[in-house]
Amino acid sequence: MKTLSPRHLLTASVLAVTVGLGFATAEQAATDISPEVSQQAQEAANNNQPLGAKVAREHDAHVMPNSFADLVEQVSPAVVNITTTSVVSAPTGVQGPMFPEGSPFSDLFREFGFPGIPGPDGQRRSAPRRSTALGSGFVISADGFIVTNNHVIDGADEIEIEFYSGKTLPAKVVGTDPNTDVALLKVEGDEAIPFVKFGDSDEARVGDWVLALGNPLGQGFSASSGIVSARNRELSGTYDDYLQTDAAINRGNSGGPLFNLKGEVIGVNTAILSPNGGSIGIGFSMASNVVSKVVQQLQEYGETRRGWLGVKIQDVTPDMAEALGLASEHGAMVTDVPEGPAKEAGVKPGDVIISFDGAPVEDTRGLVRRVAEAPVGEAVDVVVQRGNTEKTLSVTLGRRELAEGGSQHENHVKPGESDLLGMTLGVLTPELADDMGLPRDTKGLIVKSVDPESTAAEKGLLAGDIITEAGQRPVTTLSDLEARIEEAREAGRKSLLVLIRRSGEPRFLALPIVDGN
Repeated sequence: MKTLSPRHLLTASVLAVTVGLGFATAEQAATDISPEVSQQAQEAANNNQPLGAKVAREHDAHVMPNSFADLVEQVSPAVVNITTTSVVSAPTGVQGPMFPEGSPFSDLFREFGFPGIPGPDGQRRSAPRRSTALGSGFVISADGFIVTNNHVIDGADEIEIEFYSGKTLPAKVVGTDPNTDVALLKVEGDEAIPFVKFGDSDEARVGDWVLALGNPLGQGFSASSGIVSARNRELSGTYDDYLQTDAAINRGNSGGPLFNLKGEVIGVNTAILSPNGGSIGIGFSMASNVVSKVVQQLQEYGETRRGWLGVKIQDVTPDMAEALGLASEHGAMVTDVPEGPAKEAGVKPGDVIISFDGAPVEDTRGLVRRVAEAPVGEAVDVVVQRGNTEKTLSVTLGRRELAEGGSQHENHVKPGESDLLGMTLGVLTPELADDMGLPRDTKGLIVKSVDPESTAAEKGLLAGDIITEAGQRPVTTLSDLEARIEEAREAGRKSLLVLIRRSGEPRFLALPIVDGN
């Protein structure tokens, strides 16, 4: 996917400026809902029923309505404005009032530590100040659970929820997940609260109509419509799965819901792509199928508990698939298996994971998400391609949050002498391994230099890389590598799969085999 420029990718939240801006409140919009609809919304909450649109036929959920007014009226009682306040330090360089040298006023303000005036100890004082931030959210249960973005409430001392009716309630944080930018809040009220439910974001198609509700730029309740512009967008996170939409999303919309025409939440508005801070029709909503699973864990545990397989993986490229004799480049290549669930189950470096828990694996991104969503502590079947055979292994998943690992560091090495495949190679000795911060018993070939015009350079090999395997077998001498090259040629292969380590991290590369090298 095309990388988005960080300076143009903005979270859809806003800081409230307390001077010169008269922010609208939700009370101004409350008259848009008829008393009958308000009563229906309250009755639905009392009966623990989610709000939603009245769709006569399934086909109607994909056809543009004559107006979005009925949908807005139905679901808006569950959409909220969020105001947070926090105490922050004054910016550095703040200057206090200026007085003539020797003025008694200067001594007075210095004594009491006025901001910008050095105190008796010569240190400048920075007076703390209160900062206000605005965002959006939506209620997901009659007892007051509310979903929003983590960045909306991050660092907040106080959180106030303003409902469409104008009523306000304080909220507490139940749990957060910075990885998906999701936060779960809770309010306590005297009566049941109208709420909405999550829909299936996987059913959303490019071109489907959507409705975004929220609190843009602090102006109070606002609605905008558009279509699903793209699916499965990945911005910067491991678990990203965004719906892209051209519905107007601006700062302050963060945490607000993206509805389908059934009145189901299929996304949480999170970010916009913009060169000027305003909507240009490229907004991103975290898919509901990701958010709902996170919310479920936050409700149950107050934190996330993601599955952990315990492997390092990379995508299978076409030339790697050819070198391995695979029918396609689908799957995830295992580059390393540290201590953990996968190693205990028998997974090995060089295996290609082609199925996880009964479903095929397309690529590394899909595998990471599915492993994360799998229950911790439960056994799942993992099918791997190992050589010409498939093996089914039972892996009991661990918990990712408890499985953070370290990495090793390598240093540059001196040039060597032996050439092969456009590289100058040498045997990794215990002394070299020691110098590079590796275990002395590490075996392999050290890349001492790479011909910049060689295919090895095109594939990204660098001086300092260590080749530990070729053709999925260990190599400890140059003759081992030469033998693997000859075997690959005899088998009619055009490439040789090698496993390298760089800064302690393993990675497979398929090196083209050229006669005479």
